[in-house]
Amino acid sequence: MKNPFPEKIYLKRTYPKEEDIRGAYFRDQTAIIHSAPFRRLKHKTQVFYAPQNDHICTRIEHVMHVATIAKTICKGLNLYGWDLNVEMAFAIGLGHDLGHAPFGHDGETILNKLMGGNGAFIHEIHSYRVVEYLANGGRGLNLTYGVKDGIISHNGEKYEQRLKPTQQPNDLDKINSRRVIPSSYEGCVVRFSDKVAYLGRDLEDGLTAGFIKFDQIPKNVKQIFRITQDKINSAIIDTLVNDIIEHSKDSEYIQASEEKYEGMLELVRFNYKHIYLNDKHLAFPYAEKILTTIFEYLGELFDRHEWDFAVYASHNLKLVQHFGHFLKEMQHFYQREKSSLKRILGDYIAGMTDHYAIEAIKQITLPKPVV
Repeated sequence: MKNPFPEKIYLKRTYPKEEDIRGAYFRDQTAIIHSAPFRRLKHKTQVFYAPQNDHICTRIEHVMHVATIAKTICKGLNLYGWDLNVEMAFAIGLGHDLGHAPFGHDGETILNKLMGGNGAFIHEIHSYRVVEYLANGGRGLNLTYGVKDGIISHNGEKYEQRLKPTQQPNDLDKINSRRVIPSSYEGCVVRFSDKVAYLGRDLEDGLTAGFIKFDQIPKNVKQIFRITQDKINSAIIDTLVNDIIEHSKDSEYIQASEEKYEGMLELVRFNYKHIYLNDKHLAFPYAEKILTTIFEYLGELFDRHEWDFAVYASHNLKLVQHFGHFLKEMQHFYQREKSSLKRILGDYIAGMTDHYAIEAIKQITLPKPVV
């Protein structure tokens, strides 16, 4: 099985570039890894805000899990005559969450509301915006179409049992919702891999954080995924990866078996009830207060000073200085795009780590200590 469109479509870049010894998709991987948005993922929420425990998963670890799982599935299917590009899948996995806001999906919900609602901020679409327009001071990373398409359509919160590419290539700049299917099999693989990566790891983190006990995990889930106290995430990954390969190899779909699919859904329900919506984890009001205060503070500042960079540079708060530097670097892009203030603020705040957002609120609300 191979992709529905000619390879030249997937390899196309916004700005033509002569490829080097690395090959196009491996080159995309290096561009992503060396980018500032990727580096910031190490201090962005996966499930738990600003974790102090080094063994709790952060966003950067999650994207590495997704990339390696996707590469494994592609290699497995290639053993059965498929023609999937493992470097393309790995690159999509690395870049798929570059647009996540601080405080994870809570931050996404909050930013969407602050920017006007109705899908004003969707992290999949913002990930595409980051790699295509915002990174490198408004120049973007100039990734291949195949990788960008996989990033914008990864939708890890939709639980299909099977998936195959679209019949027409996606027009990436016109996508404004999550209702989009990848244009490649590699993109479909990453969409499955996202779920495989976080279901087991979130379960492990819930145990580590004391939200749940091992005995609470449904017996059926333990049996389906061969979970033991010593092997939780690894057992879930191994079971699902092999199941997806086995049930996709003779099909035109990337798919899971009925049993494993039902097991995934049961595990999703359990994680939502006992981890994501656990009373111990309901810190949403705090995240909302932090991001709303920063959004309103910087908005009022811009209303007064707009593009007067000298004012920002001379301010006593580092947050304001950094915001002014961001505006100066991005002015050409925002004026060309005719961006709204809400879009500018959304871009800037979405780029923050959990730790930086917390530091920013301290600067705004606490008096400067006497030295």
